[in-house]
Amino acid sequence: MKATIIKTEKQHNEAMERIDELFDAKQNTKEFDELELLVMLVSAYEDKYYHIEAPDPIEAIKFRMEQQGLKRTDLIPFLGTRSRVSEILSGKRKLTVNMMRNLYQKLGVPAESLLA
Repeated sequence: MKATIIKTEKQHNEAMERIDELFDAKQNTKEFDELELLVMLVSAYEDKYYHIEAPDPIEAIKFRMEQQGLKRTDLIPFLGTRSRVSEILSGKRKLTVNMMRNLYQKLGVPAESLLA
């Protein structure tokens, strides 16, 4: 497949099929270079046509809690008191910059989600 900017769904599907074929390519080979290029082209196409918005900050926090098996009380070191955690998760209080920084640095909640 000749690598070119992907403009149609058909080209996208062809590129995806070729990526599947090249998936186990060894580094420092022409096949691996082709794989990397195709991944970049597919990514650019998908960003343009299948862009997914960052989740709501509260949903992002709840998702991370679920992933890590955290309870509301586990958020106290990042958000403050038990009541503050409850207010944040119910949407009654906004996150402060400091809270966002803590959630990002210590729990790995994506910054783009916290800032949404």
